[in-house]
This record gives sequence, structure tokens and C-alpha cells, in this order.
Amino acid sequence: MASDILTSELKSPINVAEYLFRRLHEVGVRAVHGVPGDYNLVALDYIPKAGLNWVGNCNELNAGYAADGYARIKGIAAIVTTFGVGELSAINALAGSYSELVPVVHIVGTPSTLSQRDGMLLHHTLGNGNFDVFANMSKDISCAMAKLNDPHEAATLIDHAIRECWVQSRPVYITLPTDMVEKKIEGERLKTSIDLSYPPNQAEKENYVVQVVLKYLHEAKNPVILVDACAIRHRVLDEVHELIRKSGLPTFVTPMGKGAVDETLPTYGGVYAGDGSHPDVRERLESSDLILSIGAIKSDFNTAGFTYRISQLSTIDFHSNYVRVRYSEYPGVRMQGVLQKVIATMGKLNIQPGPLISNEIADEHQDMSEDQVISHAWFWPRMGQWLEKDDIVITETGTANFGIWETRFPTGVTAISQVLWGSIGYALGATSGAAMAAKEIGKQRTVLFIGDGSFQLTVQEISTMIRHDMNPIIFVICNEGYTIERYIHGMDAVYNDVQEWKYKDFILAFGADPKKSRTYQVKTKQEAHDLFNNKNFSSAPYIQLVELYMPKEDAPAALKLTADASAKNNAKE
Repeated sequence: MASDILTSELKSPINVAEYLFRRLHEVGVRAVHGVPGDYNLVALDYIPKAGLNWVGNCNELNAGYAADGYARIKGIAAIVTTFGVGELSAINALAGSYSELVPVVHIVGTPSTLSQRDGMLLHHTLGNGNFDVFANMSKDISCAMAKLNDPHEAATLIDHAIRECWVQSRPVYITLPTDMVEKKIEGERLKTSIDLSYPPNQAEKENYVVQVVLKYLHEAKNPVILVDACAIRHRVLDEVHELIRKSGLPTFVTPMGKGAVDETLPTYGGVYAGDGSHPDVRERLESSDLILSIGAIKSDFNTAGFTYRISQLSTIDFHSNYVRVRYSEYPGVRMQGVLQKVIATMGKLNIQPGPLISNEIADEHQDMSEDQVISHAWFWPRMGQWLEKDDIVITETGTANFGIWETRFPTGVTAISQVLWGSIGYALGATSGAAMAAKEIGKQRTVLFIGDGSFQLTVQEISTMIRHDMNPIIFVICNEGYTIERYIHGMDAVYNDVQEWKYKDFILAFGADPKKSRTYQVKTKQEAHDLFNNKNFSSAPYIQLVELYMPKEDAPAALKLTADASAKNNAKE
């Protein structure tokens, strides 16, 4: 057990827990998600002392999803769980954050260092004296770990973990034993902010890569830009927008990159996902002789089942830790510096126009007669017409994730989805975190689209939204179960069915004030059209839930293509 630091040796004594939470405040966290447990209770007392708010979620899995959603809006998030039972309940959510490069600080209250040293038979353990087993489970889904077992090292470990969380844009894992919470450490360090800057590229190497990029860019006859999720996660969107505006090149996004660029720009060309793309988008991008691919994540659902038809010989990949020009890779060259110099020196380029994307509804789906049920082909373009500047739009894994491709966003819309990890139920928890973040930064509307099956996994988080007076608009797509899984396998199988709930009743069941909440049931195109034209509904004055009925076997075309590819991939031997 480590020795204490003499208080007389400290210029500004501060407790370990308060130091930790003040550092989180410094990097932008204002709300801490999680669930109380006896190994973290004393630490929680220091949250308000650091100017932070405790959220208090309904369970740790939801808390992890909420922290993920919060981080996607604020840039970083924090969650506190208790040893064993609490942290393991959150581990799926944290794995998703690791997979999708979302920076979340996971703080775990653990038994005292004395109890651990003596191997005591404590509750929330496996009964074998091994106190490292749960930390080891989190090791591979954390970019840094900090075990605060020694007050002499605590401040250094905290600062390092938070920096790595920010720079690598992935979760970190911090253990805080009960006997370390109130240990005194040096608070003078707080006068110096954590260095969150990225290390610069080696100048000569960067300049060489810039010249190589410019060579192919100037030779290209019809280059385009393709923006993906890592452009968001690694914070190069300012450079991306400057490149788009200065170059005038047609610009596309991937499903995971949806919302990364201003879709009102005249050069915005839509979502590219291989065979899942609009035909005009696919033809234009795949015929390009040079693709500037920024932050690509070429997963199955992000590429509509690996159906990209892009040659590496016509691609320049920009990433957080390397640049690849055709088949030549330049490791250790971060994209931000390269993009800045390319923008500054690229001059005039050859430009061929891209497709025109709008929220117009196709003629064959225009019928608004009284009995016309709501189809995906009609709904998503119509919903796109309803969206407003600076909305936050969350779509659940499934029909909503694919349907949103068919919209063109107003300026400033932030899109949240979990295309790579794809944990059903994620979006409702993420909405809680995103709506909390929206309140903090003054954004009015947070809008969720979630299937009925996914809704049933994490429904309790509506309670958290009500508790904190959040005002999300929640669309529950009622289509009798797991549509995406039906298209992968088992269209009529009982395991893809769910019990039909009275979804709108949950708002009052979780304690909402009837005067500060509203629910709706929408079954036809005309009813949906009228709802979108309802000014009170659209102003999002309080929490609202819409039961949105769609046919069981209807789905966006891109989902059908991707599901078919997934089924074939699963069947490979």
C-alpha cells in the first residue's frame, strides 16, 4: 500500500476525487453519467464541488450509451460505475465507444487498496481474491488505463488518461479505490491545463506527402471528396469544409460520415455506400479518377456489404496517423497538417459537377389519399423537409439508420448513429446524453428515430430525460419487430417478433407532467404530413413521443441490399 503525501509538503492540497472531476470540467464535461454503488458513493460527493452535474441513469448500460451520445456533441464524456457488477453492465456501451472512436472517461469505484492487497472475500467479486479480472476485461476496449492506487502517481495518471482519451478519441478506464478518494495530492497542477494538442508531423516528411498529393490532384480530370466518420472523430471538419469551399470539388459522405459536412453547400452530392447508394451518386463517385478519402471506416454496413467499387489506384486516404497515396503509405503523418498545406497551395483544379440531391419525394410515392400507409420511400425525404438548422438527429441501427441516407440536411445538423458497433437499443440511451449536451450548448431540438424492437431494450432512459426536463422528439417506428434482422434471415420467424406495447403510454408512466409532454399516433401519410406542419410539435417545447406505424416488411432499399450482402457473408464457408 502506497504511503500518503504529507499535507505540509503540498502548496495546494486537494482530494484525488476532486482533482479528477475538476480535470473533467476543464476539458468540457459538465454532466457525469452513471449509477451509484457503494464503492463509488464518496467519490460522487465531489461531482458538484467541481461544478459538474450528476445525471443518474436507470442502469449502467443506458449510462454508457448516454455518455457516448453526450461525447458526440460535447467532444468528451464521463461515466462512473461501481466495481464488477456496475462496470460489466456498461462494458457493451464502452466497447461501442471504442469501436466507433468516441472519447469517454470510465471511472470505476473499487474496493480499498488494503482490501485488494489482502484478497478479501468481498461482494461484487468472483470470490477468488482476484481484483484485476474486471480491469483486464476492459483493457482491450480502452486506449489508456489509470489505476489510482498511489497518491504520488494519481495526478500524473489522471492527466495522462484524459489526454489519451481526447487525442486518440477512445475510452479510457480509471479505477478509484475507496481509500484513495480523499487522499491529498498537489493541486498546483490544475493551474496548468492538460495539453490536448496533437503532436505535429515531421516537417520534411509532411511537405513531401503534400507534394505527392498535389501531383495527383492536379493531374486528375474529375476528382471528388469522400468524407467519413474519422474526419469527425479526429476533429478535422474545419479543414474539410475549407477544402470543399476552396476546391469546389463534388463532395460525398458515407453513412458514418452523415452530418460531417454542410449539406446545403452546392457541391454536396449525397451519401455513398457502394450498391446502397442512389444510382447518380454511385455513378459519379465510381467514375472519378481521384477520390480524396478523408477518415474512412470501410465496415460492412458503412459500405452496404463491402460493395465499394473504388480502386486504391485512384484513392488518396487521409487518416489520423498516416496518409496513403495509391499504394504508397506514409505512416506517422497526421491528416490535419497535410490537409492544411494542400488547401493553402492547391490552386485551380479540374472540376466535373456532381449529382443534385434534394428532399423531393419521387412521383410514384406522392399519393396522399386517406388510406395511404407510410412507406420508407415517402417518409425520409418528407422528414428531411421538416428538419431545421442545428438539429441533432439520432437514428437507431436498422431501418432508421438506412432511411436517413435519403435526406438532405439543413446547415448545422448533427447526425448520431452506431453503424459499426450496431448495438440495438443504443439510440435511445444516446438520445438522453445528446439531449443533455444540447441543453448545455443551447440547441433546441434533439430528434430520435428508433424501431419498436430497439425501443424495448432501453426504454427506461425516457425516465432520465423526464427527470432532467429534456425535450427530445422521439419517433418509435412501429413495424412489429426487428426488420433489419428479418431481411438478414427469418422474415416470418418468431424470434424477430416483439410484443406490441402501448409505446406512447410510457411518457406518463415514467412520471411526465401531462402539461409538459405530448404523445401522438400516426398511421397514414396525411397524418404524418399534418404532424410535421404542427408548429407546436415542431417547436419541441417538451418531451414528445410519436408512434409511427409502417408496414412490417417495408424497408429502405439500402437496408435490403446490405442485409442481403450480410446474409451471404454469414453463409460463407
